Amino acid sequence: MGNPGDTQMKLATGEGGYVLEDVPHLTDYLPDLPSYPNPLQDNPAYSAVKQYFVNDDDTVTQKIVVHKDSPRGVHFRRAGPRQRVYFESDEVHACIVTCGGLCPGLNTVIREIVCGLYHMYGVKKILGIDGGYRGFYSKNTVTLTPKVVNDIHKRGGTVLGTSRGGHDTSKIVDSIQDRGINQVYILGGDGTQRGAAVIFEEIRRRGLKVAVAGIPKTIDNDIPVIDKSFGFDTAVEEAQRAINAAHVESLSIENGIGLVKLMGRYSGFIAMYATLASRDVDCCLIPESPFYLEGSGGLYEYIEKRLKENGHMVIVIAEGAGQDLVSESLQSMDQQDASGNKLLQDVGLWISHRIKVPPSIDAWLSSRCLYPTYMIRAIPSIASDNVYCTLLAHSAVHGAMAGYTGFTVGPVNGRHAYIPFNRITEKQNKVVITDRMWARLLSSTNQPSFLNPKDIAEAKEEKQPPGLLDGENCKDKKSNTEEDPSNLGCHGTESTDQPCIASFLSFMFLCVMLFLYAIREDS
Repeated sequence: MGNPGDTQMKLATGEGGYVLEDVPHLTDYLPDLPSYPNPLQDNPAYSAVKQYFVNDDDTVTQKIVVHKDSPRGVHFRRAGPRQRVYFESDEVHACIVTCGGLCPGLNTVIREIVCGLYHMYGVKKILGIDGGYRGFYSKNTVTLTPKVVNDIHKRGGTVLGTSRGGHDTSKIVDSIQDRGINQVYILGGDGTQRGAAVIFEEIRRRGLKVAVAGIPKTIDNDIPVIDKSFGFDTAVEEAQRAINAAHVESLSIENGIGLVKLMGRYSGFIAMYATLASRDVDCCLIPESPFYLEGSGGLYEYIEKRLKENGHMVIVIAEGAGQDLVSESLQSMDQQDASGNKLLQDVGLWISHRIKVPPSIDAWLSSRCLYPTYMIRAIPSIASDNVYCTLLAHSAVHGAMAGYTGFTVGPVNGRHAYIPFNRITEKQNKVVITDRMWARLLSSTNQPSFLNPKDIAEAKEEKQPPGLLDGENCKDKKSNTEEDPSNLGCHGTESTDQPCIASFLSFMFLCVMLFLYAIREDS
């Protein structure tokens, strides 16, 4: 697979530090393409909508917390229908493919792409690619109509099947060209979107009139720039059932510990939000926050304290947490799956075996381990995710019909936008443990931060991570985006090197943690 980062970003600048990170358009390399009136203007369902068509100059800002002297910052092209389209209805031959792991909402997105193309634009030729990327060249296709997909949103999984890997750019584009496909909708995570970027580049190199649209899918919510990924709300909601069961189990036995392992390879958003929503969790462990077992302030000491106080406890752990500790005690295997993801050790099983009976507890310690990962991935999406999936699907359809290509779609500060592929594949969205959301979790569980003096010293030396204080950045004289427009953090905020109130508060937080640690050592 090629490197999508080699593509030069399409930038436009304006007054006041305005930067538009634009997405490609078919006319960039096919300048003589004709355009047509959008058939939505004659659709009775939209006749009463005022200003239904999006202005071509409408953009969505990535930074919403600004000051009077702040530059306008980075923007993305606003998603939605345009007055002119670059495909006639009977000309369109679309295909949909799902790649990677399962996620609640996949079938809803498939359904709404099909129904959106059919009912809004009169498109009749839509194919489903069976079995992920390799289905382009090794499997049969499935004809999709509104009747075929009518009830699929009530089911989990994906009716098209999925797989990891199998990306062969030449074979995929050959298949697209041979089948006469001119719109490709690709559902998948960051690895899948990198593959979509490579497919787009090959299509552009061949000069084909084919629009490539990505719909980002990751149950871990680790895709940057966008507000959240579809299926995340469903995952958090379903995780509550496992946490409730673990709580009941731990209450029912003497010195019971209920351990729930949730998804979160590199990002602990599901574990964090499920913990905050539950209020029954005593400890949450995520990849972004290192922890240690023995010694003052360690996990063992905290377990002993909670069992003395309550006689039971519930631990939620993300699958990617504590991998360094597991590797120390088990033979580390540097292996990857077909998507290039590192195969993780089973931290849930490992930690359940390592939990010791504290000397001060004169009884057995019993642990119950729940692994609801596949149960969560395979369920249908809840109502809020269904609505979100509909908006994603329709935004992708509108973009492809308007001739945009090489983009992924998602909400940025509540407004759907078209985002260049490289912006969502360049890094991963992670929990910021110096952010207020993590502080809320620590306050809810009363767990220690597991920061030792060395961790605190390193944190003080590092540059403050983006997204501090829920996106509230300080006023600075010179924005980093003037030097690097891509220097943006999660939650749609820009990072800054200038001293600010947020940095001061974070420094004070770390000082307090060091003070508390010193008191604990003295005691």
